[in-house]
Amino acid sequence: QAQLVESGGGLVQAGGSLRLSCAASGRTFSAYAMGWFRQAPGKERETVAAISGHGLSTYYADSVKGRFTISRDNAKNTVYLQMNSLKPEDTAVYYCAQATTVAITTMGAKYDYWGQGTQVTVSS
Repeated sequence: QAQLVESGGGLVQAGGSLRLSCAASGRTFSAYAMGWFRQAPGKERETVAAISGHGLSTYYADSVKGRFTISRDNAKNTVYLQMNSLKPEDTAVYYCAQATTVAITTMGAKYDYWGQGTQVTVSS
């Protein structure tokens, strides 16, 4: 049974930065890919970024490429999402999730543990 706890959300002006953290427990962290997802009101959940268990493979949605960076510290059982040049359209609840495999995946159905979510609000 894994547990994921996100932190780092908040209110920021457009152009600003935030770093989200997700601390995991309960399973061997490095054995599982991790992902960040977001959902804005009235919109479908979007896969923002993902990283393989060993950290060598990453994925980014086109909407965040060049602005967001996903990373992980397997010694600290933590995955991060560094968000720079934030835009109002980045406003959403952000969730971290742990996949069922070590290989990177962007499919939400391949993630079996989810955090509680953290709100990110970008003002214009």
